Amino acid sequence: MIKLQDIEKFYTNGYVKTYVLRGLNLEIDEGEFVTVMGPSGAGKSTLLHILGMLDNPSNGEYLFYDTPVHRLREKQKSELHKNHIGFVFQSYHLIDELTVYENLETPLLYKKIKGSERKARVADILDRFQIVAKKDLFPYQLSGGQQQLVGVARAVIAEPKLILADEPTGNLNSAQGKEIMGLLKKLNQEGTTIIQVTHSEEKAKYGNRTIHLLDGWVEKEETN
Repeated sequence: MIKLQDIEKFYTNGYVKTYVLRGLNLEIDEGEFVTVMGPSGAGKSTLLHILGMLDNPSNGEYLFYDTPVHRLREKQKSELHKNHIGFVFQSYHLIDELTVYENLETPLLYKKIKGSERKARVADILDRFQIVAKKDLFPYQLSGGQQQLVGVARAVIAEPKLILADEPTGNLNSAQGKEIMGLLKKLNQEGTTIIQVTHSEEKAKYGNRTIHLLDGWVEKEETN
């Protein structure tokens, strides 16, 4: 599904190059649940943003279902992202001015899905995530756990092949964190490929493989 070859990411300031990722090689198969770990500054979030086509590598090749992402124009990448990838952020990233229902509907509008199907999909996901009673509320009226639940629901509603989760339980208490991780595990068992970034050894165990980054390199890989 994913193949990275010699991926580098650096920023140039005058004559100085600051590397975030160096010579990174990685393959991820469809249906895997992969965890990326490492200290702050190891390049975890940068890697996730490159995988999600929200950022470009400075060098190297990125193949997504054999499509050379590194050669695509921005519009083509945007289409690929929109059709295949869901993102779950630590800070929720819900749209404050929209209700829960409207937040969930937004990815479907981007995909130009017809009104009747949009209604059916939103109704289904509200029911599945047990948030029907919250559909007319705005994000500020929800707890952190509820906002993240909506964030995961929004990532799932467009039926992506890949979900990227950047510290998805970082702002939640332990019970809420377990609920979110349980949801991600269930989605993975249903066939969705998941890549999560976390600092937590406990959350890493939900995946089947853990990649440890250090200073932009893959330090080691473990199978759970």
